[in-house]
Amino acid sequence: MDLILKRESLVYLRELKIDLMTFKNAIVAVALLITASACGQNKPNEVNLPKEELFTIETVVEGINNPWGMVFLPDGSMLVSDKEGALIKVTQGVKTDISNAPKVYVRGQGGLLDLELHPNYAKNGWIYISYASEEGNEKGGHTAIMRAKLKGNSLVENEVLYKAGPNTTKGQHFGSRLEFDQNGYLYFTIGERGDRDVNPQDIKRDGGKIYRINADGSIPSDNPFVGIEGAKTAIYTYGNRNPQGLIYHPIRKEMWAHEHGPRGGDELNIIKKGANYGWPVITYGINYSGTPITDKTSMPDMEQPIHFWVPSIAPSGMAYVTSDKYPSWKGNLLVGSLSFKYLERLELDGTKVIYREKLLADIGRVRCVRQAPDGFIYAAVEGKGIVKLVPKK
Repeated sequence: MDLILKRESLVYLRELKIDLMTFKNAIVAVALLITASACGQNKPNEVNLPKEELFTIETVVEGINNPWGMVFLPDGSMLVSDKEGALIKVTQGVKTDISNAPKVYVRGQGGLLDLELHPNYAKNGWIYISYASEEGNEKGGHTAIMRAKLKGNSLVENEVLYKAGPNTTKGQHFGSRLEFDQNGYLYFTIGERGDRDVNPQDIKRDGGKIYRINADGSIPSDNPFVGIEGAKTAIYTYGNRNPQGLIYHPIRKEMWAHEHGPRGGDELNIIKKGANYGWPVITYGINYSGTPITDKTSMPDMEQPIHFWVPSIAPSGMAYVTSDKYPSWKGNLLVGSLSFKYLERLELDGTKVIYREKLLADIGRVRCVRQAPDGFIYAAVEGKGIVKLVPKK
């Protein structure tokens, strides 16, 4: 009898310990949500529906299952990357496959990713491409950046500018957005490749970073970690999770990025030279299982986002509206939502988000959004293709 009672007591204590741990985790998770609200951030689903539809939707490209990036060429045509590996030129609705595109590592979120044109593309013809590459000694892949020129319907003068390593067979967090600033520096993002406890806080390792290079792939002499032994000198910021939105703010003359949080805690950040954005030491999100990652949302010498999303919208792609075709949107940000399948419009007061609005509700996973040279806004939607937002007259 005593033995049975002792055994039952041990079982009870183990269960009590588990219950207490579960309770503790729940308290931390709730505390993070309360902190989010206290900081003036969005409560769950605090995104508004438009009072009236100011545009119609025109599908301009069909039959591209997973459009990831797009750029507009001076002749009025469009280049679109399909994550599965195809680079496609679209001219007046007619699609043409471009040959000699890079060989890509297609796994999970990896494949053929973003596209960007050199600021002087009309003179030099350089196209920049991010993609998942198997190049390297290890199995798997990692993010690579290349440039090439378009001759007819083929890429020529292909040149790899950066290849992250080491490779891994994990399928998540390749980052891969590309953007030039006013000085001609190329910025690109690489996610932490699913290795959050190793890569983001280590400047001697790739992943969980935003990078800056010259247009030819060389390293700017004033990059923040130049001269530090063993550092990856292309790194411009660290402590990032998986940035998939990157713009150069034309008014403030700053680089802005957004990144995926875990469960909650997507962030919008102003990119500062050498700054640490905290992942995973600080975050407004929690694990997908509901358990806490950390009880810290801030620490000294770690940057705070100017905005964060709880719950997570899974942001992808970003554009800053300057077009006269959408006068009430000028100065707004547009951000795609993968989780909730819409395009989000964010009104700004300086660097503060003061209003959120849901556009293209339930259209599908919006991967990329661009304002074209003709002033129209285009969105890349998984399973649908490219759509154009046409203002109503």
